[in-house]
Amino acid sequence: MIRNPGLLRTAPLLGETTSSLICRIASRYGMEVKVLRACWKWRNDPPGHEGGGARADAEVLINAAGRQLLAGLCGVEEDVLARALPSWAEEDAKLPAEESGVPTAAWRISGAVSGPVAFGCRLCTARRTGTVVRVVRYAPLWSRVCVRHGRWLLDADADQPHEYLDVRHLPEMAAAQRRWVGVARRAVRAGAEPERVFALAYAVVARWWDQALHWERETAWPRRLHQVAGGDAGGDLEWWRVVGRDAVVFPEVVAVADALLDPGMGELVWVDSGAGRPRALPADGLFCRRLGERVGRTWLGPLAATDHGGPLIAWMGSVIRKRRTVGGPAGYADDPWWVRREHQPVTMAGQLRVLGKEKRAPGSGTMWRASVPAEQRMLIARAIESAEEQLHQLRGVQTGPTADVTRQLLDNLRHSAVLIENAWKRTALAAANAGVPLEEVAQWADTPIETLRSMLTAGQQEDNG
Repeated sequence: MIRNPGLLRTAPLLGETTSSLICRIASRYGMEVKVLRACWKWRNDPPGHEGGGARADAEVLINAAGRQLLAGLCGVEEDVLARALPSWAEEDAKLPAEESGVPTAAWRISGAVSGPVAFGCRLCTARRTGTVVRVVRYAPLWSRVCVRHGRWLLDADADQPHEYLDVRHLPEMAAAQRRWVGVARRAVRAGAEPERVFALAYAVVARWWDQALHWERETAWPRRLHQVAGGDAGGDLEWWRVVGRDAVVFPEVVAVADALLDPGMGELVWVDSGAGRPRALPADGLFCRRLGERVGRTWLGPLAATDHGGPLIAWMGSVIRKRRTVGGPAGYADDPWWVRREHQPVTMAGQLRVLGKEKRAPGSGTMWRASVPAEQRMLIARAIESAEEQLHQLRGVQTGPTADVTRQLLDNLRHSAVLIENAWKRTALAAANAGVPLEEVAQWADTPIETLRSMLTAGQQEDNG
């Protein structure tokens, strides 16, 4: 127990979690955290990761007596803590307002209390407090760059060892964070919530990220990914693509948000739709072409325009409906900043859980992962996902003139067939390169061995070229 609480002042950091502050107080007094936590009566057990281990994003809610105790331990006034700690005033049914003056606390997950949390910059913490300790703070994605030390601060909810990514050699990261301030102001002036504008732009660019393995002309993202991975992400490409995604795509997210707020861009959508004479959105539309230019990719327009079923096309549809003032009550589909659940990007923590389960899966899957390079596995998976998506889109193409519907159905089926063929060719090539006898591959693929040999030779030449 602390003999003289408050003797060593521990000021809270803006946006810090209460759990993080308690850990810093313990460090300040040279105590184990669990000893200091014994000052409160706990209503539940601390949350942990599936594979064991404490969660860095664990949060603490405390009652009135518990808040008084924490203020005394910090040596600061309660109103200071109230301004700094987002969870300070949060109430919980497990925490009665008064319980004979007993300090009581309950564990929660930060994301369910006050939004996403990230690790703080230890160098900035040391500069302010004089000690190098871990800090966890509530921080949206648009505020993750520590400009002073060139760090991208990572989500604290994932079970992985890194607190930050080194972005000192990527000046576009800090520039994008500065640019977002102006974009957020524009959103407010336009009557939109900046958080929702960012969420839509993030969904659009995260979808591009998933498709980018097929983009031969994409060079900026691979370059950034290798840099944040310490020079080479090739050793574990899948893992680094998960951990590095949000940092790598951040400049494009801000650029897309800026573009979607531009009334001139909305006008291009209206022109592409035929304005007063409705027509299907063209693959070479003005809007997507201009959007590609604004993100530094003049070749991106047709790829974005033909990504049916994605958040960008959904946004374009809502803009068109708003201009045409279609009758009927307004709904979510008419809100341009609404991101459908299926369009919301999977978090880093979610992707790492899936990746971990795949690596732990026994049997042939383990052998496959051990023998086939990560990049090849990802290309195969993306090809299959693209084919599935194309087939799902056929359900929505059932209205309109018969000739148009038939043509679009056949186009989608043809495209799906090409994607499926590409997936099995890549799978066969990966199996052969991994040492599987060609006779067995031919049997699995139900293809004559000579045809398969010619196909694989051509595939190897393409990959080497």
